[in-house]
Amino acid sequence: MESATASFYRARLGEMLADSLAAPLPEATPRRVHGTVSLPGKATAVIGMRRSGKTTFLHQLRHERLERGVPRERLPYINFEDERLAGLEGGHLHVLIEEYYRRYPAFRGREVVTWCLDEIQVVPGWERFVRRLLDTEKVEVFVSGSSAALLSREVATSMRGRGWEVVIFPFSFEEYLRHHGHELSQRLDAMTSAERSHLEHALLAYLDTGGFPEVQRLRPAERLALLSQYVDVAMLRDVVERHGVSNVAGLRWLVRHLLGNPGGLFSVEKFYKGLRSQGLAISRDTVHRLVGYLEDCFLIRTSWVEASSERRRMVNPRKAYPVDPGLIPVFDRTGRANRGHALECAMRVELERRRMEVSYVRTREGYEVDFLARRPGERPALIQVCADLDDPQTLERELRALQAAALEHPGASLHLITLTPEFAARVPQEVQVHPAAVWLLGSGLDQK
Repeated sequence: MESATASFYRARLGEMLADSLAAPLPEATPRRVHGTVSLPGKATAVIGMRRSGKTTFLHQLRHERLERGVPRERLPYINFEDERLAGLEGGHLHVLIEEYYRRYPAFRGREVVTWCLDEIQVVPGWERFVRRLLDTEKVEVFVSGSSAALLSREVATSMRGRGWEVVIFPFSFEEYLRHHGHELSQRLDAMTSAERSHLEHALLAYLDTGGFPEVQRLRPAERLALLSQYVDVAMLRDVVERHGVSNVAGLRWLVRHLLGNPGGLFSVEKFYKGLRSQGLAISRDTVHRLVGYLEDCFLIRTSWVEASSERRRMVNPRKAYPVDPGLIPVFDRTGRANRGHALECAMRVELERRRMEVSYVRTREGYEVDFLARRPGERPALIQVCADLDDPQTLERELRALQAAALEHPGASLHLITLTPEFAARVPQEVQVHPAAVWLLGSGLDQK
């Protein structure tokens, strides 16, 4: 005889199942994912910061399958953050499958059912359920969550190699343009002057606004208030509650420091000493853990120095970036727009969006190059980002750093990305100069 608890969740899940298969699919700007979205026999973990569009992407996957002729009944969707499922545990999830196949018995073992399980990380023990679902039913499974731990710890460990990762970031520049109805030129290398000016103006707006879908078209004050709420929720829900953090004051100081100094060098030792001087008790290990938690929930992205030895990598400071340039003015205290920081932030996230490994370079002479980006089996790229090159000394400094880094990384291609390419007419032949807007829309790293 079924327990009262199982009966309760069967009713709730059955109700949500019926709703998901009857309600119109939400319409939204399609998201572009670089690389493979799913692999046979694996659960695809759709991860990223809260409000970046993970749920929208799940519905996009359902749309795509509908267009391929998959019946709506084979595209169930459940949001596990629904208050009706409070207290649900992994041991109860079997009733969801039983209820589904009770309604559609002809599909069992014959047709592939695409399950979209949103924010499933709130259900303790969900991993065993998903693994059993993959092992016993004819399905493809997509799960979503706001923490990288959804894949790095829970899926990789509990799923025993049955997980595959897809990261959803806030809008890229390309997605931003499509969301706002801008027509994209089919030939970026043959744009008219008017088209180029329009594109460059749109990029400046993107760097100011950022790519979180909900903040588009909001007034600046409303946008900054909403983005501030995003940061607070990420700190409290994905760091404090999830990891049992007790030093909330130290966490807030850390977030203000990292988001207020985009692209800056971050040293745990210096930050630790700074907090101690302010009378805040915190340990070095706690600072290390907090930085990891903030990266896990995608509030920040970090880059390590490029080094052949692990020791050199660990003793050098990291560079930290907000996950979206729109977060920069939330914590900026100068009141001035810093397009250079915003462009570097957008570049850092775009490289990761394109599934590239990213580090930064510090040469023996002390010169610094913003990014060394690579994919396995491909030629690495040294990338310097500079918003404004109208000062000849600035151009000279950026080129000097690139050329010094090239001596230490002789196989790398050299790239200079800027908002003002017209001031980079005289550069060495081996350095490729890219207008930032064009690079963000194209492949960007064509090799010479």
